[in-house]
Amino acid sequence: MIGDVTITANSNNATRQASTASSLRTLVCSNEIAFLMEAHDALSASVAEAAGFRGLWASGLSISSCLGYRDANEASWTEIVDAVHRIVEATQIPVLVDGDSGFGNFNNARLFARKLHQRGAAGVCVEDKSFPKKNSFVADRHSLAEIGEFCGRLQAIRDHVPDPEFVVVARIEALIAGHGQDEALTRAHAYADAGADAILIHSRKPDAAEILAFSRAWRNRLPVVIVPTKYYRAPVAQYRAAQISTVIWANHNMRAAISAMRQVCDRIIRDESTAGIERDVATLEDLFDLLKYQELSAAEQKYLPQIASGAR
Repeated sequence: MIGDVTITANSNNATRQASTASSLRTLVCSNEIAFLMEAHDALSASVAEAAGFRGLWASGLSISSCLGYRDANEASWTEIVDAVHRIVEATQIPVLVDGDSGFGNFNNARLFARKLHQRGAAGVCVEDKSFPKKNSFVADRHSLAEIGEFCGRLQAIRDHVPDPEFVVVARIEALIAGHGQDEALTRAHAYADAGADAILIHSRKPDAAEILAFSRAWRNRLPVVIVPTKYYRAPVAQYRAAQISTVIWANHNMRAAISAMRQVCDRIIRDESTAGIERDVATLEDLFDLLKYQELSAAEQKYLPQIASGAR
């Protein structure tokens, strides 16, 4: 009996993996622009899903920050995998994982990606930096991987994740590192040949000019993914006109949580009371609804023996 239950559980997990990977592929390859929201734990993932987002970005920056690490490969790949697993378990929408640079060479990258797939992730995004990487918005020294070596990472992921629907996104850091469009385009074509499903072109400029220039020159050979953290004022209409495939809001749940927690802590320590903040925070009932406490109550009625009133 136990064996039958295990087989059923594994079958259900495999079915869900195939479904979410296919859903992510559909989002990324659609003619309609898609939006992925950052998640760093099960709670933030549940909030994003309830808001209506159709896919999630498991952010390396946000997960590392919540673990008390800097976004410089200080968190181990196993810690990232564990966090992703919790995000996947809490939701029914696909999760694209920020895989940094793959945590090493081709062998580390393929092992990491395979573990992500086993935990239910729908895809992974790897960036063409050397290991250890550093957050793209910190300082100016960003060492890029050699093109051929990074192509090996992409090929190894593609060859060792046993799911053709699993999405592999190649993130280009050439513009972040101070190189020009020619270098970015050379890398994009090489990564497409190596098996990438989409290209994420990254920029730290305050406007979208170099992103849009890349998109025009790239001519949509593969879907283009962007992360407008710094050029957030650019209207989405520009992205639609440029046929951008996917926009990632990459760290906003985590940053919002910092602001909200700081405000609440400041008010409580000042007022020595929570009376003034109760209207501004989620109720316990909101939390219970979000995490489906009602299902637990229903399960108790089904699985716990009913105890007669007054029984000893």
